[in-house]
Amino acid sequence: IEAKYGLDQPMYLQMINYVWGVVTDFDFGPSFRYRDRTVNDIIAQGFPVTLKYGSWAFIIAVLSGITLGVIAAIRQNTFIDYFAVGFSISAQVLPNFVMAPILVLIFTLYLGWLPGGGWEGGQIQFIIMPVIALSTSYIASIARLTRSSMLEVLNSNFIRTAKAKGLPQYKIIFFHALKPSLLPVISYLGPAFVGMITGSVVIDMYFSTGGIGLHFVRGALNRDYSTIMGITILVGSLTITFNLIVDILYAWIDPKIRY
Repeated sequence: IEAKYGLDQPMYLQMINYVWGVVTDFDFGPSFRYRDRTVNDIIAQGFPVTLKYGSWAFIIAVLSGITLGVIAAIRQNTFIDYFAVGFSISAQVLPNFVMAPILVLIFTLYLGWLPGGGWEGGQIQFIIMPVIALSTSYIASIARLTRSSMLEVLNSNFIRTAKAKGLPQYKIIFFHALKPSLLPVISYLGPAFVGMITGSVVIDMYFSTGGIGLHFVRGALNRDYSTIMGITILVGSLTITFNLIVDILYAWIDPKIRY
């Protein structure tokens, strides 16, 4: 067994072989828990599931959050603004393990519109509730960031100048105010996207999706250290990659930013 897993080698040699395998072949080695399965097999089974519903959740969160935040900022101190702020606060404090059973109770037990769990190849009816449960808190965070940033930009001197020139409101919002107001939102979207596509343990367990988050927890409970390391390296690599993309987008949105 020691020879199979390379445990008969010196510690430094085990580390070198592991890092070399990850860098050259993206090989995380065999699973310590499941016979005849590698960590790559486990990731290949769970990550596409999480990537699919996480990507949909990200798209919905970005579009809904930015739209809600912009409207709330434009209509400050109106019913729409109060509704947006109230929704944002409520959605942020509502955890996934509360949101998930509420969705099942409404859409499965009462209305009978959607299945309560499973994946079945990722058909649309199996994706809707995981996407809603995952995206709700992110919608709230993005909406609050967009609203506060948009209000700050709308009170800037160049916006007052644009209003004094008689520009229509939609031109002021979309051509002058929106782009600079998205800077704090962009910085939030990098880690948020990684968090969505790497999954939520609660969603994977409650909706039986079989995502990567569930495999990570099972690896921790089963002391499958190779699986834990493989998933951790995957998440870390994605975090670094999307933080780099965020830095590039920063320079594109605001040319004054240089590194």
